[in-house]
This record gives sequence, structure tokens and C-alpha cells, in this order.
Amino acid sequence: MGKIFVVGIGPGNRLDMTARAVAALEQSDIIAGYTVYVDLVRSQFPQKACLTTPMRQEADRCRAALEQAAGGQTVALVCSGDAGVYGMAGLVYELSDQYPPVEIEVVAGVTAACSGAALLGAPLVHDFAVISLSDLLTPWETIEKRLDAAGMADFCICLYNPASKKRTDHLQRACDILLRYRSPSAAAGIVKNIGRNGEQARVMTLLELREETVDMFTTVFIGNSSTTLKNGRMVTPRGYRDV
Repeated sequence: MGKIFVVGIGPGNRLDMTARAVAALEQSDIIAGYTVYVDLVRSQFPQKACLTTPMRQEADRCRAALEQAAGGQTVALVCSGDAGVYGMAGLVYELSDQYPPVEIEVVAGVTAACSGAALLGAPLVHDFAVISLSDLLTPWETIEKRLDAAGMADFCICLYNPASKKRTDHLQRACDILLRYRSPSAAAGIVKNIGRNGEQARVMTLLELREETVDMFTTVFIGNSSTTLKNGRMVTPRGYRDV
């Protein structure tokens, strides 16, 4: 029986991959995934065959991996960050009953909420919500409701996929919703290209965030009503009494 490892590779730098992720890649015959993510690990495993698909071909990517595993191969289907957070793990399971039985193992990785937060300080120390602003698979009306609910509940918020070439105003619209519940001076921050060339991390106010230029490789953080900026870092208090 073949096997699929659905592997979260973290930001892509080998230093940010878990030992379990590296072991899964070493055990695999084939590394499959979105071209950009496979390229992040290709040079580290030059002896492996690679199977790639372009953006927005997630189902084709999973089917190709399942076909190879059904033929007896061991396949590592790589995902940026964590395979179970906006990754391919769920889709592999959904499609797997269309193929002969294969073993599926999900290998956790460091998602951008964690790796980005570390670069900004400690913005997610208390309860937080992670929301994707991509409306390719989720209606924008639903995203707005989730933003509104998270803002009203005073969650710290991490935003994935804040913009693309076709979605240039989604971050502005998200900030407008959150400004109903947060001060314009509320602490916020962005991290671009986490763990890769061109990595940048900056803190700012929520009002300044509204005017920021971001892309699909940017992760956005908005603090709760208690989050402050200390020495250029976002810090959300947990509420320890003796501090």
C-alpha cells in the first residue's frame, strides 16, 4: 500500500521545518505540491522526483498525489505553514475515497500565525481568531460576518491572504469593520515573506494598517483592546495578576 504524507513545511526555510517534516520528505519517493512550495524544498532533496501544479489547482494536486500513492509510491504533498490550516489535508481526505486505499499521515508545520507573531513580538498570547480574506472559496459576506464577530468579541486577529491582484481592497474593508470596535490607534502589524528572502516585519496602528499595501505573502495581525506596543513590538497581556 502506498502512502501520502501531507506535510506542513512552515515558512519554507529548513530551520523552520519540524524534524518530523524533514523525516517525511526524506522517506518519500515523490514531493508534490504547488510549484512555489515545492521550489522551497527542492534543493534540499535533489534526489527526489517532483510533481507540481500551478496556483488554484488544489484538487488536481491532491488527485495526482493520490494516484501516485495508489500505485505504491510514498508521496509528500507539501503545504506552506501547516497542512491542516488552509492547507491540503482536508481535501486529501475528501478525495481519498475515490482511489484505492492508501495510508494518509498529516505532518504538522508552523503556520504563519505562529511564525509571523514571533517576528512581531507577542501579539497572540491571549484568545485569537484566524480569518482568511480570500473569497475564492468563502463568500465575502461570510468573511464580513466573521470579522464583525471577532471584532465584537475583542479577539486578537490574524488575517491570512489579505490581498491579491484582483482583491486590492479587502484589507481596507476588513479594517473598516474592525474600526467599529477598535480605536484607530490600536496596535497592529504585518509580516511579509516569513522565513524567506525579503522578510519584513513592521508594527503600526490599525488606521495606518488600513492604508498598507499587502499581498498574498503578507500576514496581518491586529491586537485586542489590551494589546500595546513596547519597544517596537506588539504585546498582548495574558492577564497575570502579579505583573
